[in-house]
Amino acid sequence: MSKIHNFSAGPCILAPTVFEEASKAILNYNNTGLSLIEMSHRSPEFVAVMEEARNLVKEILNIPKGYTVLFLQGGASLGFLEIAYNMMREHKRGAYITTGAWATKACKEANFMGEGVVIATSDDKNNNYIPKDYSIPNDVDYLHYTSNNTIFGTQFKTIPVTDKPLVCDMSSDIFSKPIDVSKFDIIYAGAQKNLGPAGTTLFIVKDSILGQSSVEIPTMLNLKTHADKDSMFNTPPVFAVYASMLTLRWIKSLGGLTEIEKRNNAKAELLYKEIDNNSLFEGTAAKEDRSYMNVTFTLKDDSKKDQFDKMWNEANISGIKGHRSVGGYRASIYNAMPIESVQVLIDVMKALENK
Repeated sequence: MSKIHNFSAGPCILAPTVFEEASKAILNYNNTGLSLIEMSHRSPEFVAVMEEARNLVKEILNIPKGYTVLFLQGGASLGFLEIAYNMMREHKRGAYITTGAWATKACKEANFMGEGVVIATSDDKNNNYIPKDYSIPNDVDYLHYTSNNTIFGTQFKTIPVTDKPLVCDMSSDIFSKPIDVSKFDIIYAGAQKNLGPAGTTLFIVKDSILGQSSVEIPTMLNLKTHADKDSMFNTPPVFAVYASMLTLRWIKSLGGLTEIEKRNNAKAELLYKEIDNNSLFEGTAAKEDRSYMNVTFTLKDDSKKDQFDKMWNEANISGIKGHRSVGGYRASIYNAMPIESVQVLIDVMKALENK
């Protein structure tokens, strides 16, 4: 079968070595005679997987002491609610920078036990930029933002400066570059972009915020519940954690996040250069805020759409249709996307222009 160039934005491309090792574990994990997905999550074999996964997160992100790493369930969408429950303090108000669909949904969840306050938004221009001129009220308990916006193709290039506890949804760009974890009280991320398959959600939580909420938290939504039980208060998503561990091994083997960032920058700059130079295409995001994970662009002349769609399909390109709220095209170039696949897309764009 011909190679598929997978630019999907949701559950997406992972490293070939991860697929190979994970498939072996499904049949017979480490010669135990058991499949990974049928053995007890309390077994020494899986406890070792969970411990290695958490330790690799700490090592690769250079997480300082005083933080707990959790692998939970429910996706970032449940995380929206967990953040609000665990971060509400005396004001019962959270400040939100809304730069797209997911940030807006996160803010909405805060209203179930307090108030989500939008302090800055890019809604006025269909979320094609990152707000920069805003102030943070004194009467809020935390500041929340979404670091990368998969739908609209924008990305925060700097961490917001605040004296409030800082929370970030990094679902689509965590492990794509080095970050200073010490600036955050909580980082959370659905695994299905740069970490592993859908099914687990990574939380990096400052220990000092645990158990400090001013609202009563249901047991399963209380991050202290899971911290006290090393992510195993209930049965964890065994396969998703294992595949994430394999991805973290792969990142480490490449040289860590410095090398990953170098590769991601090269891919993004190559593709954006073609978008800017090709007379048939234009980017949808403000240039200074362009995402290096999700490249959004449109055809200037819609009459060429059928021809372009036929050409990229024939080139075995998959998953580049844009989200319905933006239209056009979206090339998601996560960590495991090779630069050779990006070049295939560029070649198709060039060929269309030459015709």
